[in-house]
Amino acid sequence: MTTFEMLFFAGAIAGLLFMGRVASGRTGMGSWTISALLAAGFLAFSLIPIVREGPTGFVANHIANYWGVQVWYDLVFAINAAIFLAAPRARRVGMHIGPWLIPVLLLGSIGLFALLARLFWLERNAATQA
Repeated sequence: MTTFEMLFFAGAIAGLLFMGRVASGRTGMGSWTISALLAAGFLAFSLIPIVREGPTGFVANHIANYWGVQVWYDLVFAINAAIFLAAPRARRVGMHIGPWLIPVLLLGSIGLFALLARLFWLERNAATQA
């Protein structure tokens, strides 16, 4: 099995485990530390292809064939769905989501994890002050 295949399956397993946790109802309020660690960890991993293949290397994957474009659309839809779901919660705790869209646009889920870390931190602090 190649490194890429192992990484593919590791991501699939991690995603399934997360979905199982959500489906079981054991999520509670979001953890800002987990979101921050995911942002930092995925940024660290992302630096490998950025250094090896350049900061726009991902474009070649998404314009090579219909599957590449489909995956691109899937990523765009998923990020927008997450923003759509996070925005009302952000407004409730006084978080201005507009500036957070810049790292989301530039970094994808790394920026989204950072946005969620801030949101969860604000929600936790609002809950402790109430």
